[in-house]
Amino acid sequence: MSLRWEPAVRAHAELGEGPTWDPAAGRLVWVDILSARVHTYDPSNGRRTVMATGQHVGAAKPRAGGGLVVNLRDGVGLYTAGGAFSWLLHDPVPGRRGNDAAVAPDGALWAGTMRYDEGTGGGTLTRVAADGTATAVLDTVTVSNGTGWSPDGRLMYYTDTPTRRIDVFDAGGAGPGGVSGRRPFAVVEPGAGWPDGLTVDAEGCVWVALWDGAALRRYTPDGRLDRVVDLPVRRPTACAFGGPDLRDLYVTSARGGLDAPHPLSGSLLVLPDAGHGLPGTPFAG
Repeated sequence: MSLRWEPAVRAHAELGEGPTWDPAAGRLVWVDILSARVHTYDPSNGRRTVMATGQHVGAAKPRAGGGLVVNLRDGVGLYTAGGAFSWLLHDPVPGRRGNDAAVAPDGALWAGTMRYDEGTGGGTLTRVAADGTATAVLDTVTVSNGTGWSPDGRLMYYTDTPTRRIDVFDAGGAGPGGVSGRRPFAVVEPGAGWPDGLTVDAEGCVWVALWDGAALRRYTPDGRLDRVVDLPVRRPTACAFGGPDLRDLYVTSARGGLDAPHPLSGSLLVLPDAGHGLPGTPFAG
Protein backbone atom coordinates (compact mmCIF):
# COMPACT_ATOMS: atom_id res chain seq x y z
CA MET A 1 0.00 0.00 0.00
CA SER A 2 1.47 3.32 -1.06
CA LEU A 3 0.89 6.15 1.39
CA ARG A 4 1.03 9.82 0.55
CA TRP A 5 1.72 12.70 2.89
CA GLU A 6 0.43 16.25 2.82
CA PRO A 7 0.87 19.26 5.11
CA ALA A 8 -1.89 19.59 7.72
CA VAL A 9 -0.46 22.67 9.44
CA ARG A 10 2.41 24.60 7.92
CA ALA A 11 4.45 25.67 10.92
CA HIS A 12 8.03 26.35 11.99
CA ALA A 13 8.12 24.42 15.26
CA GLU A 14 11.56 24.22 16.83
CA LEU A 15 10.70 20.83 18.27
CA GLY A 16 7.19 19.72 17.34
CA GLU A 17 6.15 16.62 19.30
CA GLY A 18 3.41 14.47 20.77
CA PRO A 19 0.42 14.47 18.39
CA THR A 20 -2.70 13.19 20.18
CA TRP A 21 -6.28 12.98 18.95
CA ASP A 22 -8.86 14.47 21.32
CA PRO A 23 -12.15 12.81 20.34
CA ALA A 24 -14.28 14.92 22.68
CA ALA A 25 -13.13 18.12 20.99
CA GLY A 26 -12.62 16.62 17.51
CA ARG A 27 -9.12 18.02 17.22
CA LEU A 28 -5.46 17.11 17.27
CA VAL A 29 -3.27 18.33 20.15
CA TRP A 30 0.49 18.69 19.73
CA VAL A 31 3.33 20.67 21.28
CA ASP A 32 6.38 22.69 20.33
CA ILE A 33 8.61 21.77 23.25
CA LEU A 34 11.26 24.47 23.04
CA SER A 35 8.83 27.24 22.18
CA ALA A 36 6.69 26.27 25.20
CA ARG A 37 3.49 26.10 23.16
CA VAL A 38 0.54 23.71 22.98
CA HIS A 39 -1.14 23.66 19.57
CA THR A 40 -4.52 22.32 18.50
CA TYR A 41 -5.84 21.67 15.00
CA ASP A 42 -9.39 20.83 13.91
CA PRO A 43 -9.22 19.08 10.50
CA SER A 44 -12.93 19.61 9.87
CA ASN A 45 -12.58 23.37 9.54
CA GLY A 46 -8.85 24.13 9.78
CA ARG A 47 -9.23 26.00 13.07
CA ARG A 48 -6.04 26.27 15.10
CA THR A 49 -5.23 27.46 18.60
CA VAL A 50 -1.94 28.08 20.38
CA MET A 51 -1.45 28.24 24.15
CA ALA A 52 1.74 29.32 25.93
CA THR A 53 2.75 27.18 28.91
CA GLY A 54 5.43 29.39 30.44
CA GLN A 55 8.06 26.64 30.44
CA HIS A 56 9.15 23.89 28.08
CA VAL A 57 6.37 21.38 27.52
CA GLY A 58 7.16 17.80 26.46
CA ALA A 59 3.60 16.57 25.99
CA ALA A 60 -0.05 17.56 26.36
CA LYS A 61 -2.86 14.99 26.66
CA PRO A 62 -6.64 15.32 27.08
CA ARG A 63 -8.16 14.90 30.55
CA ALA A 64 -11.33 12.93 31.24
CA GLY A 65 -13.14 15.99 32.59
CA GLY A 66 -11.86 18.39 29.94
CA GLY A 67 -8.65 20.35 29.75
CA LEU A 68 -5.12 18.96 29.47
CA VAL A 69 -2.44 17.24 31.47
CA VAL A 70 1.02 18.54 30.52
CA ASN A 71 4.53 17.17 31.03
CA LEU A 72 6.51 20.31 31.78
CA ARG A 73 10.11 21.18 32.61
CA ASP A 74 9.41 21.10 36.35
CA GLY A 75 6.83 18.32 36.59
CA VAL A 76 3.29 17.39 35.57
CA GLY A 77 0.60 20.06 35.49
CA LEU A 78 -3.12 20.30 34.83
CA TYR A 79 -5.13 22.78 32.77
CA THR A 80 -8.87 22.99 33.21
CA ALA A 81 -11.12 23.43 30.18
CA GLY A 82 -11.18 27.13 31.04
CA GLY A 83 -7.39 27.40 31.08
CA ALA A 84 -6.69 27.50 34.84
CA PHE A 85 -3.42 25.81 35.77
CA SER A 86 -2.31 23.79 38.80
CA TRP A 87 0.55 21.44 39.57
CA LEU A 88 -0.23 17.74 39.95
CA LEU A 89 3.41 16.74 40.50
CA HIS A 90 5.96 19.51 41.02
CA ASP A 91 9.47 18.02 40.86
CA PRO A 92 12.00 20.46 39.38
CA VAL A 93 15.48 19.05 38.74
CA PRO A 94 18.16 21.47 37.46
CA GLY A 95 19.17 20.64 33.90
CA ARG A 96 16.26 18.28 33.29
CA ARG A 97 12.92 18.66 31.49
CA GLY A 98 9.83 16.69 30.64
CA ASN A 99 9.79 14.96 27.26
CA ASP A 100 7.31 12.61 25.60
CA ALA A 101 4.42 11.16 27.62
CA ALA A 102 1.47 8.83 27.04
CA VAL A 103 -1.75 7.83 28.79
CA ALA A 104 -2.12 4.15 29.60
CA PRO A 105 -5.37 2.19 29.18
CA ASP A 106 -6.02 2.64 32.93
CA GLY A 107 -5.89 6.44 32.64
CA ALA A 108 -2.46 6.96 34.24
CA LEU A 109 0.13 9.22 32.64
CA TRP A 110 3.52 7.76 31.78
CA ALA A 111 5.80 10.79 31.79
CA GLY A 112 9.35 10.77 30.48
CA THR A 113 12.21 13.16 31.23
CA MET A 114 15.67 13.87 29.86
CA ARG A 115 18.58 16.16 30.55
CA TYR A 116 19.02 19.20 28.34
CA ASP A 117 22.57 18.04 27.59
CA GLU A 118 21.24 14.51 26.85
CA GLY A 119 23.53 13.11 29.52
CA THR A 120 23.55 9.33 29.60
CA GLY A 121 21.15 7.95 32.19
CA GLY A 122 20.00 11.40 33.28
CA GLY A 123 16.31 10.89 32.50
CA THR A 124 13.42 8.90 33.92
CA LEU A 125 10.11 7.24 33.11
CA THR A 126 7.44 7.69 35.78
CA ARG A 127 3.85 6.49 36.09
CA VAL A 128 1.67 9.31 37.45
CA ALA A 129 -1.76 8.31 38.75
CA ALA A 130 -4.84 10.52 38.70
CA ASP A 131 -4.21 11.67 42.28
CA GLY A 132 -0.58 12.58 41.54
CA THR A 133 0.96 9.46 43.05
CA ALA A 134 4.23 8.89 41.20
CA THR A 135 5.89 5.52 40.67
CA ALA A 136 9.43 5.52 39.27
CA VAL A 137 9.57 2.84 36.57
CA LEU A 138 12.94 3.60 34.94
CA ASP A 139 15.56 5.88 36.47
CA THR A 140 18.52 5.61 34.06
CA VAL A 141 16.95 6.72 30.79
CA THR A 142 18.81 9.05 28.43
CA VAL A 143 16.11 10.40 26.07
CA SER A 144 12.70 9.07 27.11
CA ASN A 145 10.45 8.95 24.07
CA GLY A 146 7.63 6.93 22.52
CA THR A 147 5.36 4.84 24.76
CA GLY A 148 2.32 2.84 23.64
CA TRP A 149 0.21 -0.24 24.41
CA SER A 150 -0.95 -3.22 22.40
CA PRO A 151 -4.66 -3.40 21.54
CA ASP A 152 -5.31 -5.84 24.41
CA GLY A 153 -3.26 -3.76 26.86
CA ARG A 154 -0.97 -6.68 27.70
CA LEU A 155 2.19 -5.19 26.17
CA MET A 156 3.83 -1.79 26.53
CA TYR A 157 6.26 -0.46 23.93
CA TYR A 158 8.92 2.08 24.83
CA THR A 159 11.85 3.94 23.26
CA ASP A 160 14.96 5.36 24.88
CA THR A 161 16.16 6.95 21.65
CA PRO A 162 19.98 6.56 21.89
CA THR A 163 19.63 2.79 22.37
CA ARG A 164 18.25 2.58 18.79
CA ARG A 165 15.70 0.10 20.15
CA ILE A 166 11.99 -0.13 20.59
CA ASP A 167 11.60 -2.26 23.72
CA VAL A 168 8.55 -4.16 24.89
CA PHE A 169 7.34 -4.90 28.42
CA ASP A 170 4.69 -7.21 29.81
CA ALA A 171 1.96 -5.00 31.29
CA GLY A 172 -0.20 -5.86 34.27
CA GLY A 173 2.55 -7.55 36.24
CA ALA A 174 4.27 -7.04 39.57
CA GLY A 175 7.11 -4.78 38.44
CA PRO A 176 7.29 -1.03 39.08
CA GLY A 177 4.26 0.61 37.51
CA GLY A 178 2.89 -2.86 36.73
CA VAL A 179 5.35 -3.63 33.90
CA SER A 180 8.12 -6.20 33.73
CA GLY A 181 10.14 -8.37 31.37
CA ARG A 182 11.76 -5.60 29.32
CA ARG A 183 13.24 -6.93 26.10
CA PRO A 184 14.10 -5.65 22.60
CA PHE A 185 11.21 -5.55 20.13
CA ALA A 186 12.92 -3.92 17.14
CA VAL A 187 16.29 -2.29 16.43
CA VAL A 188 16.88 0.61 14.04
CA GLU A 189 20.16 0.09 12.26
CA PRO A 190 22.87 2.79 12.17
CA GLY A 191 22.36 5.28 9.35
CA ALA A 192 18.55 4.91 9.27
CA GLY A 193 17.84 7.52 11.95
CA TRP A 194 16.88 7.26 15.61
CA PRO A 195 13.59 5.86 16.98
CA ASP A 196 11.52 8.67 18.48
CA GLY A 197 7.77 8.85 19.17
CA LEU A 198 5.52 5.91 18.36
CA THR A 199 1.93 4.77 18.14
CA VAL A 200 0.24 1.36 17.97
CA ASP A 201 -2.52 0.69 15.44
CA ALA A 202 -5.61 -1.51 15.67
CA GLU A 203 -3.72 -4.43 14.12
CA GLY A 204 -1.13 -4.25 16.89
CA CYS A 205 1.54 -2.86 14.59
CA VAL A 206 3.97 -0.27 15.94
CA TRP A 207 4.60 2.91 13.95
CA VAL A 208 7.71 4.90 14.87
CA ALA A 209 9.11 8.22 13.66
CA LEU A 210 12.81 8.21 12.76
CA TRP A 211 14.61 11.35 13.93
CA ASP A 212 17.28 12.24 11.37
CA GLY A 213 15.86 9.44 9.24
CA ALA A 214 13.17 11.35 7.28
CA ALA A 215 10.80 8.40 7.54
CA LEU A 216 8.18 6.46 9.45
CA ARG A 217 8.43 2.73 9.98
CA ARG A 218 5.77 0.19 10.85
CA TYR A 219 6.66 -3.05 12.64
CA THR A 220 4.31 -6.02 12.89
CA PRO A 221 3.50 -7.47 16.35
CA ASP A 222 6.33 -9.98 15.96
CA GLY A 223 8.86 -7.17 15.38
CA ARG A 224 9.15 -7.53 11.61
CA LEU A 225 9.60 -4.35 9.55
CA ASP A 226 6.81 -4.29 6.98
CA ARG A 227 6.50 -0.66 5.88
CA VAL A 228 8.69 2.41 5.42
CA VAL A 229 7.16 5.79 4.53
CA ASP A 230 9.59 8.45 3.32
CA LEU A 231 8.85 11.99 4.50
CA PRO A 232 9.96 15.44 3.30
CA VAL A 233 11.31 16.38 6.74
CA ARG A 234 14.60 15.13 8.14
CA ARG A 235 13.42 15.12 11.74
CA PRO A 236 9.95 13.60 12.16
CA THR A 237 9.39 13.22 15.88
CA ALA A 238 6.16 11.35 16.60
CA CYS A 239 2.97 10.03 15.02
CA ALA A 240 -0.64 9.39 16.01
CA PHE A 241 -3.87 8.40 14.31
CA GLY A 242 -6.62 10.98 14.28
CA GLY A 243 -9.83 12.09 12.61
CA PRO A 244 -13.37 10.92 13.45
CA ASP A 245 -12.62 7.33 12.37
CA LEU A 246 -8.93 7.33 13.43
CA ARG A 247 -7.71 6.53 9.93
CA ASP A 248 -5.43 9.52 9.26
CA LEU A 249 -1.87 9.38 10.58
CA TYR A 250 -0.49 12.71 11.84
CA VAL A 251 3.24 13.35 12.13
CA THR A 252 5.01 16.13 14.03
CA SER A 253 8.46 17.37 13.06
CA ALA A 254 11.33 19.56 14.23
CA ARG A 255 13.11 22.47 12.58
CA GLY A 256 15.69 23.35 15.23
CA GLY A 257 19.31 22.39 14.78
CA LEU A 258 19.13 21.98 11.00
CA ASP A 259 21.49 24.01 8.83
CA ALA A 260 19.19 23.84 5.81
CA PRO A 261 15.70 22.74 6.92
CA HIS A 262 13.15 21.62 4.37
CA PRO A 263 10.35 24.20 3.96
CA LEU A 264 8.01 21.82 5.81
CA SER A 265 10.39 21.13 8.72
CA GLY A 266 8.52 21.96 11.91
CA SER A 267 5.12 21.40 10.28
CA LEU A 268 2.38 18.94 11.14
CA LEU A 269 1.99 16.40 8.34
CA VAL A 270 -0.85 13.97 7.69
CA LEU A 271 -1.01 10.67 5.83
CA PRO A 272 -4.69 10.26 4.89
CA ASP A 273 -6.23 6.80 5.27
CA ALA A 274 -2.96 5.28 6.51
CA GLY A 275 -4.63 2.60 8.61
CA HIS A 276 -6.80 2.38 11.70
CA GLY A 277 -5.72 3.73 15.07
CA LEU A 278 -6.75 2.73 18.57
CA PRO A 279 -9.07 4.94 20.60
CA GLY A 280 -7.04 6.88 23.14
CA THR A 281 -7.70 7.01 26.87
CA PRO A 282 -7.93 10.46 28.50
CA PHE A 283 -5.95 11.12 31.64
CA ALA A 284 -8.11 10.17 34.62
CA GLY A 285 -7.07 13.15 36.75
